[in-house]
Amino acid sequence: MSNTRFATALHILTLLADKDEEWMRSEWMAGSININPVIVRKELSVLNEAGFVISRKGKDGGFKLSKPSSEITLAEIYLTVKNADVLGKRNQNPNPKCPIGKDINKQLDHLFMEIDYSVEDKLKGKTLKNFVEQFH
Repeated sequence: MSNTRFATALHILTLLADKDEEWMRSEWMAGSININPVIVRKELSVLNEAGFVISRKGKDGGFKLSKPSSEITLAEIYLTVKNADVLGKRNQNPNPKCPIGKDINKQLDHLFMEIDYSVEDKLKGKTLKNFVEQFH
């Protein structure tokens, strides 16, 4: 639950959307986020594969959004980098002889899915453009 991938991806995309005419370098973005450029490049690779960014090599290269920020929802970003349920993981080996333990994971699965869908649903109504506008 302490995963920062969504925050990092959103920070990267916000930087790109804010300067949508410029090619941005991963080193500069890493300085804004205050993390290693390797982590930024890893996330940029994921965002590129998902179709959010494009890249250009060379001295004038860098990264840009591949489409307008108004066409990117926060839900799409969330689903791209999500690697765990919002509430975390379920118990691995509950006691099958316990009246609670034998069914706890089934009930947790339902709860986790419900909460995860509600997060996704809330983010569907928000675009990257809406998010960027908060900074101006």
